[in-house]
Amino acid sequence: MTLLSRWEPFREFSTMQDRMNRMNRLFREPYSPEGPEEALTTTSFAPPVDIYEDEHNITLKLEVPGIEEKDIDVRIDNNTLTVHGERKIEKEEKEENFRRVERQYGSFTRSFALPSSVDPGQVSADYAKGVLQVKMAKKAEAKPKQIKVNVGGEKALEAKAPGKAA
Repeated sequence: MTLLSRWEPFREFSTMQDRMNRMNRLFREPYSPEGPEEALTTTSFAPPVDIYEDEHNITLKLEVPGIEEKDIDVRIDNNTLTVHGERKIEKEEKEENFRRVERQYGSFTRSFALPSSVDPGQVSADYAKGVLQVKMAKKAEAKPKQIKVNVGGEKALEAKAPGKAA
């Protein structure tokens, strides 16, 4: 089964524009209240996700290292699974001179349209080693059913044929 998620082709452009705006603000306002490190690193981001399915469940794994579990919110509303979280910049007492900042900070929201085969009452979320795993059970009627084929000789077929006395 294929899950569809909304494609946002201009997300990268929006992120780049946001970073450029923050950098411009940094040079215009060198004494900003949020500090130069935070001005360059806080932005919205989208953590990568793996989605896979077996006969009983649909499972999502989101890569969210450095985010505390209290900063992650998982909800289902109108057959849409929404994961929201925030990676906060670490404030330290001592001044650090950054040479390069590649980790992204800020909040994110990912939404996924759920197929009708998912039972919204049977969803669990686990967080370990920087990976959020959301497991959604399929409804019983959506699970594959095996039909037993009775094997019998010709006598079994003749006994069931109309017009024949058994």
